[in-house]
Amino acid sequence: MRRRPLTMVAFLIVFSAAVLPIFALADSVNPSEARQLRDEVREMFYHAFDGYMEHAFPLDELRPLTCKGEDTLGGYALTLIDSLDMLALLGDRERFTAAVEWVGKNVRFDIDKTVSVFETTIRILGGLLSAHLIASDYSTGMKIQSYDNELLHLSEDLAQRLLPAFDTPTGIPYGSVNLLHGVDENESKITSTAGGGTLTLEFGVLSRLTNNPIFEQVTKNAVRGIWARRSRINLVGAHINVFTGEWTQKDAGIGTSIDSFYEYLLKAYLLFGEEEYLFMFQEAYKAAMQYLYHDPWYVEVNMNSAITVWPLFNSLQAFWPGLQVLAGDIDPAIRTHAAFFSVWKKYGFTPEGFNLASFGVQNGQKSYPLRPELIESTYWLFKATRNPRYLDAGRDMVTSIQYGARCPCGYCHIADVETHKQDDHMESFFLAETVKYLWLLFDLAVGPDNIVESGPYKYIFSTEGHLLPASPQISLASEHCSYLGAFCRVGQQGYGTPDINVDQQETNDTEHRSWDLSTPHLKLHDSFSTSGFTKGFCPGLTHWQKFGISYSEQDQTQEFDSTNHPQTHPMVIITKQTLKQSVISHQNDSHEIQEPSQDSEKLSSSMDDADEKAINQENMQQD
Repeated sequence: MRRRPLTMVAFLIVFSAAVLPIFALADSVNPSEARQLRDEVREMFYHAFDGYMEHAFPLDELRPLTCKGEDTLGGYALTLIDSLDMLALLGDRERFTAAVEWVGKNVRFDIDKTVSVFETTIRILGGLLSAHLIASDYSTGMKIQSYDNELLHLSEDLAQRLLPAFDTPTGIPYGSVNLLHGVDENESKITSTAGGGTLTLEFGVLSRLTNNPIFEQVTKNAVRGIWARRSRINLVGAHINVFTGEWTQKDAGIGTSIDSFYEYLLKAYLLFGEEEYLFMFQEAYKAAMQYLYHDPWYVEVNMNSAITVWPLFNSLQAFWPGLQVLAGDIDPAIRTHAAFFSVWKKYGFTPEGFNLASFGVQNGQKSYPLRPELIESTYWLFKATRNPRYLDAGRDMVTSIQYGARCPCGYCHIADVETHKQDDHMESFFLAETVKYLWLLFDLAVGPDNIVESGPYKYIFSTEGHLLPASPQISLASEHCSYLGAFCRVGQQGYGTPDINVDQQETNDTEHRSWDLSTPHLKLHDSFSTSGFTKGFCPGLTHWQKFGISYSEQDQTQEFDSTNHPQTHPMVIITKQTLKQSVISHQNDSHEIQEPSQDSEKLSSSMDDADEKAINQENMQQD
C-alpha cells in the first residue's frame, strides 16, 4: 500500500473530522425560501446582464465598479454570446430573440486578433452552438421564427479559423491562433492539458450539425495525443510541448491546467456514446483516485512517481464532486464537497489557492474571480441526493456574493478573500455559469419548469455551462446514418431504422436520474467505431488497437504492481474486463462484422497515418 507522509495523514484526519458536520450549522431552506432565492438569483443575473448591456456592450466584458467595458478575448461581445442560453433557460423570449438576431447580423470573425483556442472554444463556439440548438428547435419552446441558422454558420466559420492550431506533430493544438493569419511563427509550443483536451464537445457537436468530420477528428486526435503520453501509472501532467510531446510540467492534479481534461472524457462519452472516451476516463479516474485522493482532499503529485509535490486545494478542483455524480461515485463526492465548502465558510468565498499544510490562503492566490465550480458541484449533489444541506450551501453562496461582490453595475471579482477587497472586473462566466447553476439549484427545489429539467432532451453541460442536448442528431450520429427517417448526407447511404424508439417529446422528470454506467449507453450499439462517422469493426484487433492509442498495459503491470496500490473507491462504470469480453464476443460473431467502407477509410486515412507515426515514435521513446 502506498504510504503517505504522517503529517499529511494526521492533518487530513483531524481536519476532515472538523469540516464534515459543517452543514449542521444552518437552518434548512424551506420551499418558500427556495422560491425567494430562485427569484433573487434571477435578479442577480439581470443586474449583471443589464449592467453589461448598458455600460459595456458590444465590448467583451463589463468593468462593474467603474461601469465601463473592455475587450478581453476577441472584441466580439463575449459576455452577450456567453449569456445566450441563460436567457433561454430563464424563458426570456424577447431578449433571447433580440440577442440572437444581433449576433447573427453583427458578429464576424475575419479579424486580426490572436485568441486563446481553449477560451474561444468553450465561451464563443459553445455559446453559439447552444443558442443555435435552442433557437432552431420547436421542442425547446424558444424557437425563433426568423432564425435561419446564422449562429451555426458563425460557428463553422470560427472553427475553421481555429483549425490551423491543430497542425502539430502530436495533434495537440497550440494554445493561441490568429483568426485571420493562423498560428504565428513565434507562438509558444507549450500548452496546458486542459487547453488541448477540452475541445471535444463543441467541435464534436459542430461536426454532427454540419456533417463535416474534420472538427471532431482533430479534437479526438488531440485527446489521443495527450493520453498516449500519460505516465506508466495513467497520470497526465499540467503542460506539454505540442511538437515534441515532452511534458514541461509534470505535476498531476485535478485542478489548474488539467481539470476539464477529465471532465470532457466522461462528458464526450455521455453525449456521443463513444466507448473510447469511456475507456480513457475509467483509467484516468482510477489513477486520480489512487494517487491524488487523500480523503476528502486532493493533492498534486509527480505524474511518474506519485510523490506529493503540492498539498494545495485550488478553486478549480471544486468541479470534481459534480463530475463524480455523473460517474456514479457519490460517496467521496459528498465528503470532498463538504471539505471544499468549509473553505468557503471560512472566508465567504473560495480563494484560488488554499494550503492544506498551513491551513491558510496560499500567498499570491487570495482572489475569488466569481468562479462557479463549487456551485456547480452543489447543484449536482442536490440533484443526486435531494439533501437540503445543498440548498443551505447555495443560500450561503448567494449571501456571500450579494454582500461581498455586488457592485454598482454588476458583480466584482474579490481581490482578497480575507479582506473582501473588490476588483473592477466581471468574467463572462459569471453569467454563463455562476448564476446559472445557482438558479438551477433553487428552481429544482421549487419544482423545475425549464428546458434542462423538463425539456425534450437530456442535456450535457459544457465546461462553460453551455447546454448541449443529447438529441438524435448529435447522440445517434455515430451509430446510425439515419435517424427518425432521415438519411445520411454523405453518399446518401443509410443503415436502416434505429432499433430504439426515440420520442422527441419525452420530458425529463424532476427526480434525479443518474447516468448508470454499469450498462452500455442507451444509444450505443454493440460496435466500436474508430470515428464518429464510420460504422463497422476492425476484426482481429484488440479494443486498444482499434482506438489507435499506444497502451502499454503489460509494461505498466511489470513496473507497477497494482496489488500494492489498490483503488480507493470502486467505479459504477463499465469495467475494462467487460469491454474486453465485449470485443472478444464481437470477434467471435464474425457474421456480424462489417468492414469499414472505402469512403470511411478515405475519410480518416490521413489522420490515421499521422496517428500511427506519432504512436510508433512514442513506442520507440518508451522502449
